Amino acid sequence: MKPFLLLGLFILTSLAALAQSGLRGTVKNAKGDALPYAAIIVKGSAATDRSQGTITNDEGRYELALTPGQYAVTFQYLGFQAVQKTVEITNGFQTIDVVLEEQAFRLAEVQAKAGNEDPAYTIMRRAIAKSRFHQLQVQQFTARNYGKASFVVLKLPAIANMFKKQLAEAEREANFKVGRPILYETVSEVTFRQPASYNRRIIASRNSQIDQVVPASFYLGSFYAPKIAGCVSPLSPSAFAYYKFEYEGTFREPGPNGQEIEISKIRVIPRSWGEGVFRGVIYIIENTWAMHSFQLEYRSSQGFTTNTRATLSPIKNVWVPVNFRFESKGSFFGVDFTAQGAISQTYNQLTVNPAFVDDVPVIDEKKEKPASVLSQRDIKGQSFEQTVKKQKELTTKNFKQLIKEYEKQQFKERKRKGDDVQVVRNDSTAIDSLAGKRSTAFWDSIRAVPLTTAEITSYAKNDSLRITREVKMKADSIKGKKKDKFSPVGFVLSGSTFRLGPRTRLVWTSPVSNIEYNTVEGYAIEGGLRLNQLASKADSLKTPTVFRSTPRWYVRAVGRYQFGPRALVGYGQTGVRFAKGSLDASGGRYFYQFNPANPISPVLNGLTTLVFEQNFMKLYAKDFVKLRGDVRTLNDRLSLAGSFEYAQRSELANFKESIRPWIDWKNRTFTPNRPDNVEVATTSFPTHNALTLDLWGHLNLGTIRYRVRNGVRYRLVDDEAPVLSLNYRRGLGDVDYDFLQVSARQSLETGIRSRLSYAVSAGAFVQDRKLFFPDFKHFMGNEFWFQQGDPVTVFRMLPYYRYSTANRFAEAHVFGEFRKFILTQVTVLRLLDLRENLFVNYLTTPSLKNYTEVGYGLNGLVPKILPFFRVEVIGQFQDGAYKGLGYRLGTTLNFGR
Repeated sequence: MKPFLLLGLFILTSLAALAQSGLRGTVKNAKGDALPYAAIIVKGSAATDRSQGTITNDEGRYELALTPGQYAVTFQYLGFQAVQKTVEITNGFQTIDVVLEEQAFRLAEVQAKAGNEDPAYTIMRRAIAKSRFHQLQVQQFTARNYGKASFVVLKLPAIANMFKKQLAEAEREANFKVGRPILYETVSEVTFRQPASYNRRIIASRNSQIDQVVPASFYLGSFYAPKIAGCVSPLSPSAFAYYKFEYEGTFREPGPNGQEIEISKIRVIPRSWGEGVFRGVIYIIENTWAMHSFQLEYRSSQGFTTNTRATLSPIKNVWVPVNFRFESKGSFFGVDFTAQGAISQTYNQLTVNPAFVDDVPVIDEKKEKPASVLSQRDIKGQSFEQTVKKQKELTTKNFKQLIKEYEKQQFKERKRKGDDVQVVRNDSTAIDSLAGKRSTAFWDSIRAVPLTTAEITSYAKNDSLRITREVKMKADSIKGKKKDKFSPVGFVLSGSTFRLGPRTRLVWTSPVSNIEYNTVEGYAIEGGLRLNQLASKADSLKTPTVFRSTPRWYVRAVGRYQFGPRALVGYGQTGVRFAKGSLDASGGRYFYQFNPANPISPVLNGLTTLVFEQNFMKLYAKDFVKLRGDVRTLNDRLSLAGSFEYAQRSELANFKESIRPWIDWKNRTFTPNRPDNVEVATTSFPTHNALTLDLWGHLNLGTIRYRVRNGVRYRLVDDEAPVLSLNYRRGLGDVDYDFLQVSARQSLETGIRSRLSYAVSAGAFVQDRKLFFPDFKHFMGNEFWFQQGDPVTVFRMLPYYRYSTANRFAEAHVFGEFRKFILTQVTVLRLLDLRENLFVNYLTTPSLKNYTEVGYGLNGLVPKILPFFRVEVIGQFQDGAYKGLGYRLGTTLNFGR
């Protein structure tokens, strides 16, 4: 019975494929050259929300399945005259080949008058003024989104010749070959609702390498937004600071309802080409000042230039994107590649924002004298619709003010209704159970961009490999081959995770995977067990900082064996996370750095100790019991944290006198574990008991926002707002002191990829009857040529503990990062993604008056290979007197910390 059923399904599928109807053909220029990624927009003859579309492939071919009926078809390509045809679709596919003529532009008369401003500026001022209007114009829509991306390796470096066997295996197993495209296609049902809710359901997914559905990101950005793809949009309110514009002519073509529209071509020229800006052309529709299409390119932080094209089409007189294409070429580690992508969006239903149904005339007050100008009083608290009806025309300034007032009123209304106004973006993705099982006939009926010959070959090769893998899997199952066999070696070397329930995990961390060295412990290995329950989706919805991978509760045990003193230390820890906070308890015996911020990582200290004979890390022992908790309030703007610890603290010494490094440096010797300090004769302390209360408060003066993905909230911290902190520490028991510290920190964007950050703090021991060196205020110093950690708050050349204080202090840090400064004024250097830094670090204590570091850094030491590293030169000053010059190789990565 089964064979007959399969035969019946095959016949039905074949008949369905044969019964398809639609449109296919080619799009070429007058010379007969194919026009790749030309846009074909199809609308039904009756008024409808549905606008179908496709784009030609690299060979200029297109194909679109349509039900029988009459359609209006528009063929578009940037720089060419659009062609419109009325087509009657019956049974089967109808072939229409189109030849597009180059667009004939006419220049505005004002262009010829000497001394006049380029007409592009008045066009762009009005387009920028209305950009937010056009972004808010669509209330909601549903659409079918087809996306295709391909990646082709064009050339491998010469060293690849040494791995011919591995490359042959990659071709057999993973369908990878130089010159063969790696292809990915996806079809999604998309729903959008204002203010920023995007939901999609993947109904089909296919790729040429693996047999799994991989949800790919898809294009949902808007060039009406101030930024897109990390670049400043030409329609951003600040666009004139980053771009120059040139008018290149105007042309006419049929618009909505058959009425002719005028479209101006504007050349977009960045004032400083490089990362973070676009260049190319943008087409603006006269009078509405909406985008018609664009061709822009941008440069990524990896140094790749990506060319983007988009075509917009009117639905209910609103111009919305229907086709998008990108192409990128580059080289990375000697691998030359090209990547291409195309997206076609078919709108099924679209609702226009009722407030923005009627278009609003906007004039450029710099060119025309308005009949009337609205004051702020005329706008504040007024309805957008009513104000627009009263005014026949609005200046660009008044229009921007009206839009801002409208958004304020909408925000208040959402807040009144109980909407979560802190969420600025809400995305969700669902995968249909049949997404990865769609037949070839299904794909042929739904694919918006025909496959090229090379792409067909890539799919065919993957299909044959899949059959081979399936046969091998069946053979293995017959032989009784076991999967995921337990490996004792892997268990010991890398650890393991055991799934005890849907959200319960037991995690084993192998000691072999965590080996460190210092002069107190010698070699030390650390391992542990952790039992935890992961947060549920409901927990994530309630708690913004809780992700699905975050433990809701956990129990942990850590053991550390020290080969030097031949001792075992460790601690236990347990915790639980609530909707607005957490609570943790821990206890045991462990070794800690005197500075709890860990100014040098154990990994880096192991390197400096064994290779450079410099043991910077200083430790003390602590037998402790500790309770810690935190809570968030005021819409998560205020965070309160505190801990209460009882500890017996002991001084430690190097585990033996004659410690030998791997390399014996003649002018160096290991220092004792007891730090030097200028405020006290000795930092030695007796074994004592300390009861410490430590309280922290952090207040973000900005507004905390969140992004939701599949129901999980992700916090987006407003870096532009200052964060104020207050710390109070009280010591009891064998110690008796009170410590108070206030801090402020902020980071401001000063331009494209440019920031100015500062951090200031001041504090004092307001009462210091008795305290020991672990209680001192320590600073983030550095004594090694390699500097890691936060580039803003770390001193480059300050000794780790020499100037720690038991008195008062004040410190300040300013760090500026510039995309274009001195060396990067040269375009070639800027295009290598080099960035320049200027920084000043300041510290004053009773024993260190006005210590200052002034430095210059260059980020991207080895472009495209080591972009996270920088070289720095630092000048030291004390009380205004020059003390010396130093050099550092730095990184923002915290290895081993």
